[in-house]
Amino acid sequence: MERYFLESERLYFRKMSMDDFDILSSMLQDSEVMYAWEYTFEDFDVKDWITKNLRLYEQINLGYFLLVEKSSGDVVGQAALMPDTINSKTYYEIGYILKRDCWGDGYATEAAKALLNFAKLNYPDNDYILEIRPENLNSVRVADRLCARIIGSFDKNVRGKVMKHLIYKLD
Repeated sequence: MERYFLESERLYFRKMSMDDFDILSSMLQDSEVMYAWEYTFEDFDVKDWITKNLRLYEQINLGYFLLVEKSSGDVVGQAALMPDTINSKTYYEIGYILKRDCWGDGYATEAAKALLNFAKLNYPDNDYILEIRPENLNSVRVADRLCARIIGSFDKNVRGKVMKHLIYKLD
């Protein structure tokens, strides 16, 4: 497996593995980090998350990637690029989950920009989006910094709960 999938000014993007269980658990089991999802992961969910991403890497070479800070070598979060179909239209969605102590450092914006540039080069002629819950003000600010604009909304069923998401298009 290649060491890094992509890089930006301060970050390396690398594929996750089962060896990253503890790192991913620290994010996915933190209720403050996962507040927009309205649930935290159990250990089996973290393992399923890793397995799902390993499958995505194998099938389409996309998924969630760990964000490694170049200067320290520490994982600061994860960011994704993957196809997503909403209301019968396929988009390339960019997403991110950051460790709580890394919020406000610009990593989400930097990661999203890098993934958007990668997507435009490798998946041209597509629409690139962020899916954001209206109350997730941190992500709304990231969308604003990326000059994304709302093009619609949809209801996503997450563990039996219907959650409104705004669709922000990235240009």
